[in-house]
Amino acid sequence: MKRKIYAAFMLLIMATQITAPAFASSHREAPLIADDPLADNTDVYAFRSPDSPDKITIIANYVPGQLPQGGPNYYSFGENIRYEIHIDNNIATKGDDIVYRFTFKKKNEDPTTFFNIRLGKQNLKTTYIMERSMDGGRNFKTVVYNGTVPPPNIGPRSISSPVGLNSPDYNTLINKAITTSTTGEKVFCGTADDPFFVDLGGIFDLGDAPRASGKPVDGLKCLNVSSIALQIDISTLQKDHKSVGAAVNSLDPNYVIGVWASASRQQIRILNDIKAADIANQVPNPNREYDFSLNLGKWIQVSRLGMPLTNEAIIPIGYKDLWNSLTPYEDLATIKLFGNFFYNPELALYMDDAQFGGAVPSFKPLRIQKASKNLLGTLGFANGQNGAYDFKGNAELKGTALDDAIFGTLLLPAKNSPRSVDIWPIFHTGVPNLPPYQLATGKIAGNPLSAGKPFINNFLPNGGDMLRLNMAVRPTPRDSKDFSSLGLIQAAVTGLLDPNYANTWMQDIPNMDGFPNGRRLEDDVTRIELQAVGGVVLAAIGAWYDDYNIGGSPVTPQLLNVLSYTTGIEKNDTTFKNKFPYVQTPWAGTHVCDCSETSASGNKINMAPNRMVYQRLAIAAPEMIATTSPNPFVETSTVRYKVDAAAQINISVYDVNGHQVKVLVNKTVKPGTYNQTWNGGDLIKGVYFIKVTKDGVIQQSLRVVKG
Repeated sequence: MKRKIYAAFMLLIMATQITAPAFASSHREAPLIADDPLADNTDVYAFRSPDSPDKITIIANYVPGQLPQGGPNYYSFGENIRYEIHIDNNIATKGDDIVYRFTFKKKNEDPTTFFNIRLGKQNLKTTYIMERSMDGGRNFKTVVYNGTVPPPNIGPRSISSPVGLNSPDYNTLINKAITTSTTGEKVFCGTADDPFFVDLGGIFDLGDAPRASGKPVDGLKCLNVSSIALQIDISTLQKDHKSVGAAVNSLDPNYVIGVWASASRQQIRILNDIKAADIANQVPNPNREYDFSLNLGKWIQVSRLGMPLTNEAIIPIGYKDLWNSLTPYEDLATIKLFGNFFYNPELALYMDDAQFGGAVPSFKPLRIQKASKNLLGTLGFANGQNGAYDFKGNAELKGTALDDAIFGTLLLPAKNSPRSVDIWPIFHTGVPNLPPYQLATGKIAGNPLSAGKPFINNFLPNGGDMLRLNMAVRPTPRDSKDFSSLGLIQAAVTGLLDPNYANTWMQDIPNMDGFPNGRRLEDDVTRIELQAVGGVVLAAIGAWYDDYNIGGSPVTPQLLNVLSYTTGIEKNDTTFKNKFPYVQTPWAGTHVCDCSETSASGNKINMAPNRMVYQRLAIAAPEMIATTSPNPFVETSTVRYKVDAAAQINISVYDVNGHQVKVLVNKTVKPGTYNQTWNGGDLIKGVYFIKVTKDGVIQQSLRVVKG
C-alpha cells in the first residue's frame, strides 16, 4: 500500500533543548505529563517483604485514575514507552547501580469484534520483556522474554463465562501472570486497585483537609492503576551482594538503597497520513494492523517519581515539567534552582499564623516551631528563619551530621534555609546515624545536638529525590497490634514514650520499616508529610515545640495537636493482599462504587456511629460477585451472589447511620450461585446498604432504595 508521510508533522515528545517534564508522586502532577497518562508515574513503593523477609518488593505504578469501565479501549501500559525502575546502592558510584527496564507490546487476537474479550480471545493483548542492567544502565540483559499482562477486569461474563475467557476468576489470571525472571526476580505487570489514598479534592482546594464541611472523600476510591511489581533478593540489591543476615544491625549503612521510577519516550513521533483512497481497492483484511505513527530518535525521560508528593505539593507549577525531565542525580546539581522549595516549603506558609495560616483552618493543628527553646539558644524553623543555622560556630556541632567537617554544607547551607535540616534530607539525602538525627530519648534535656537513642540510618547522599530504604530493618508484621500506617512517625513516638523501647540503646522498634524509610502500601504518606512540614521530625530529635519549657515535659499541647492531625482519609479503599504482588485485584468494570454522601431525603449521613464499617463499606475489590433486584424495591428484593470456593458468607443490611437492621445470610456455602430473597416491608423508606463479606473480608456493598 502506498503511503505518504504527512508533511513533516512531528510531535516532539521531549527534546534535549526543551525542558518539558512532569511531576512527582501521585497523579497528574505536572502540566505536560497530564496529557500523556500512559507515561505518567503515579507512585513508587519499596519495602521489605513481610512474608519473605530476605526479599525487597518494589512497586511502580503508572496511568492514573483508571475507571474500571473504561471500554472499549481499556487502560494498559503503552507501547513505545520505556518504563524503568532505578536502584542506587553504592555511595561510591555515580548514578544508578541497577536498572530494570520494561517495554510492552499489544496484539489484536480478533479484530473482527468491538468487544475486548470474546470466545477465548482478547484484543489489545499485552505482553512485555524485562531487561536488567547491573552496571547503571550501560548494558542490559533480557531476563523475561514474553511476560503476560492480565486482560482488563471487564466483568464476570468476559472473564469467567464460556463466551469469554472461561477463567475460574480474575485472580487466577493474576496468579498465572506472575513469573520468575532468569535471574530470580519475581515479576508481575498488570492492572490493580490504586493503593494510594488521599482526599485529592480537599487537599487541592487550598488545603481543605480535613474538610471544614462535609465528609472527606478518597479521590482514588474505586480507581485502578497499572502496576509493575518486583520481588528481589536483598543479596541482589546489596552493593556487595551480601545477604541480610550479614548486616551488623538495623543501622548498617551498607544496606541502604535508593529507589525511583521513570518513563521515557523517543524524541520524535511522526504521524502517517493514511488516506481512504490508499486502501479503497484493496481486499478487506481484518487482521491487517495499520501503522499510523513512527517513533524515532533517542529516548527522553518524560516522567519520574521517587518520594510521594514531591512534584505535586512542593515543586511550584512553573517548574513541574522541568522537574520531571531531570534525574535525582541532577537534583543536587540544580540545588540553587530547587533547593529553596525544600528549605522554605510553600506548605509551611499555611502553617504559620503570621503568613497565611489563618486562611487554611484545616491546618490549624500544624504549627511550626518559631521559637523552640533549648540550652544553646532559641531556634526558629518558619519560612525565612535560620533554623539550625544559628548553631554555626557552636562547639556542640562538632561530630554531628551538621558539622561542616563531616558533610560540608549539605545540611546547613546558609541562613534563611530553616528546613535544610529536616525536609531537605527527608527528600534528598536520607538521614545518618549521627546527632541530631537520633531520638531525644537519652539526650541532655534541652540539647538537640547531644547524642540520643539511635533510630534510623538511610543516608545515601549521592542522589536526590528517591525513596531511601535500609534493607536491614526488619519488617513489621501487618497483622501485628503494633502495626501503624504512620510509619516512622509512630516508630519515633514508640521509641520516645514506650518503656519497652525507650530505655534501651537500640532494637527493632515496630514501624521502623515504614515511610519515609522506604514506603509500604499501607503508609499514610499524605498525613506523614504534612506532619513533617509541621515540624514533628524536629520535635522527635529534641527541637521541641514553642510551648515546651526546658526541664518540663516535651509532650505539650502543640505536639499532641500535630500527632493527632488527620486528613480524614487514613486508609486505602480496600485491603491489600498478604503475598506478592500485594496490590489488590483491580475493580471490575461492572462494579458500582458507592460514593454517596447524603441520604435520599437530602440529609447528611452521620458517619460517626460506625466509622469503621463505612470506611470498609462498598470498597473491597470483589472476590465474589453479588447483585440485587429489584432496586428500588417496595416489599421484597433478591440478592443474587456467586461464590467460587467454599467460604463463610455474611450478607447484612445496614441503614445510613451504619446500624445493622437485617442479617440475610450467615453461613458457610459451597461454590455456586445463590438467590436470597428478603422482605424489607417493615423498613422505612430511604437508602440502605447491603454489605457482603467472605471469610470476614468485605467484598461489596450494594446500595438499595426502599420506595
